[in-house]
Amino acid sequence: MVFDLIRPAPLTEQKRSRDGCIYLYRAMKFIGWLPPKGGVLRYLYLFWTLMTFMWSTTYLPLGFLGSYMTQIKDFSPGEFLTSLQVCFNAYGSSVKVAITYSMLWRLIKAKKILDQLDLRCTTMEEREKIHRVVARSNHAFLIFTFVYCGYAGSTYLSSVLSGRPPWQLYNPFIDWHDGPLKLWVASTLEYVVMSGAVLQDQLSDTYPLIYTLILRVHLDMLRERIRRLRSDEAMSEAESYEELVNCVMDHKLIVSYCATIRPVISGTIFTQFLLCGLVLGLTLINVFFFSDLWTGIASFMFVITILLQTFPFCYTCNLIIEDCESLTHAIFQSNWVDASRRYKTTLLYFLQNVQQPIEFVAGGIFPISMSSNISVAKFAFSVITITKQMNIADKFKTD
Repeated sequence: MVFDLIRPAPLTEQKRSRDGCIYLYRAMKFIGWLPPKGGVLRYLYLFWTLMTFMWSTTYLPLGFLGSYMTQIKDFSPGEFLTSLQVCFNAYGSSVKVAITYSMLWRLIKAKKILDQLDLRCTTMEEREKIHRVVARSNHAFLIFTFVYCGYAGSTYLSSVLSGRPPWQLYNPFIDWHDGPLKLWVASTLEYVVMSGAVLQDQLSDTYPLIYTLILRVHLDMLRERIRRLRSDEAMSEAESYEELVNCVMDHKLIVSYCATIRPVISGTIFTQFLLCGLVLGLTLINVFFFSDLWTGIASFMFVITILLQTFPFCYTCNLIIEDCESLTHAIFQSNWVDASRRYKTTLLYFLQNVQQPIEFVAGGIFPISMSSNISVAKFAFSVITITKQMNIADKFKTD
């Protein structure tokens, strides 16, 4: 069944960490990001890739600009804000999509590193953790899909039923003023283009969360292996030392995994941080001052999508820092007091490396954490405050 992956598979099945990305990569394949390696189908697929980038990544942001240049006088204040909030997000989405697509090879390479980490997952407890994170990751992607599609669908229906296109993109071929049929045709074309952009944006927003959810599980399993060091009296000192070396190599693979995905995350989250406060502020102004019931519902869905773009991932980054601290405590509290000199020397080296926490930085400037995200989101309330103090909303309404 389609939704089987959102439930942990039984331990009789063999699951790998990379299976947590199945829904993510299915969506990538659908939108044109993963072409076949050869044959005629590759060229047909590349044509599909070109179409999605041309319409959803290029035409969409330019369509907003074209509508402002040609029909700005036809916008009501609420319609203009509804369009403007999505316009800023569309430009940011195009940048995020370009970054993600150009560095897609890094995400694929990271899956190969996960395969190496999975080779150490031999116990039933570790396999169960892998099964749970596979289900959790695919479930998270599905939740994002429902929310993002819910925004596009609610905006489409609420706008058309109110007698106007949802985003009023520039369309020189179809004038939606020429009757209900033209309105539905123009609106449906906008919805198709926006749906492609929404899916692309969702891919850029969900991969950081999915990859770091899987990362946390491997950090947790490494912590448990460290706690078990020299706890089995049947193991010789040489065997215990070998287990320690394996833990060091596991940590090295985890660090390599983070280094592989870090440049992609840095670019996409930096772009989102730059836009989050402004877009959220414009949306809230629209909700508080200009929206009717149906437009308010669509705007509310848009607010949820904006919050989902950064908050879950930033919270996960905080948890990763705590996981790294737990690794340090596990090493120090392990059974090393009466170990050999070679074992203690290696353990000290391991401790020094683990004390460097795994952190992600947006654009080399903002540490990705809940505090940074809240600071960025606070800009939305600054926008609302400025609007109230300058009576901008009342001026729009009187005009």
